[in-house]
Amino acid sequence: MGKYITVLGGLVSIIVGIWGLISWWYSFVILLKGSVPPILVLGGLAALFAGVSEIKDCAQAKKEEAKNKEEKK
Repeated sequence: MGKYITVLGGLVSIIVGIWGLISWWYSFVILLKGSVPPILVLGGLAALFAGVSEIKDCAQAKKEEAKNKEEKK
């Protein structure tokens, strides 16, 4: 019985959500416009940190590889 209540609750939520989007479309668009720049900044920072970390890892791997070659000689 709980599964049916969950499905019914989901359908009611979808209907209320669609009604809310239609009723408050202008506010929703303003929210989207306001949230895009911070998302881009945070995404850019994450990409920057990931790239710098990858460069550091690559440099460290090259150092380890050179060290291993010296030890083999």
